[in-house]
Amino acid sequence: MRARTVDLMLLGTVLLWALNATVTRYVLTHGFHPLAYATIRYAIATGLFWVFTWSRERSFRIAPRDLRYVAIAAAMIFANQLCFVYSVDKTSAATVTLFLGTTPIFIGVVASVIGLERMGRGFWLATAVSLAGVAFVASGSGGFAGHVFGDGLAVSTALTWAMYSVAITPLMRRYSPFRISALVLAIGWVPIAVVGIPQTTSQSFHFGALVWIGFAFAVVGPLFLTNILWFTAISRVGPSRASLFSNLQPAFGVVFALVLLGEHLTRWEVVGGVLILSAVVLERSRRPPVEPPGD
Repeated sequence: MRARTVDLMLLGTVLLWALNATVTRYVLTHGFHPLAYATIRYAIATGLFWVFTWSRERSFRIAPRDLRYVAIAAAMIFANQLCFVYSVDKTSAATVTLFLGTTPIFIGVVASVIGLERMGRGFWLATAVSLAGVAFVASGSGGFAGHVFGDGLAVSTALTWAMYSVAITPLMRRYSPFRISALVLAIGWVPIAVVGIPQTTSQSFHFGALVWIGFAFAVVGPLFLTNILWFTAISRVGPSRASLFSNLQPAFGVVFALVLLGEHLTRWEVVGGVLILSAVVLERSRRPPVEPPGD
């Protein structure tokens, strides 16, 4: 595969991820209940992954010793999706996008806590810078006054995705990312559907065309297509080069929220965003990244 084609795949993936929070915010503010949205979205995405994976591999088999990792990953997907939909519902898409920029830092922290990797002083410096950025973003968005719940959920979204990324690390050595996604999404969808029953059964589906277009994008783009593009590209050029593109995700995400939703950032949010991005660049300069977020 030619390098230019791979670069286009990586750029497309990052743009789809970056647009996710903006589209979700629009859909949720135009009639979709958060848990009804999550339930239906993940049900369709799971079906797509099962069809795609079966057509490629003709198997979903996982060794019994790996089932615990699948269960942990599914639990993290469940928690991550609850945090994501309610964070986008309770605060701005731009703010959520900035907080999601801390995901690589959280991945390192989780890996260090469970003993998977030892971190040097450079990493902990990046962590301190990232936490300072979170504080600036939270104060600038009004988090300490009225949006603390939404801001806290946005940070939890980054943390739970980091825990998911670490949990699937052993699985990635033995199975394709498509098989992992198919199984984890299916198992993680069950508790989402259960807790979402009240909202899903009471959901009205009389939406305008733009809401349905946004919903279709949220299923096919950030959940399904990005996984195929991302892992295909990584297999060609490796994670280090891919990380150069994924570093752009927070910036693109903020631009989408500002332009498409008419949101705005305070000067303190801008300062916080710069600190978070700087921390991510510093952290990723010292080691290859684990999969970035794709809520």
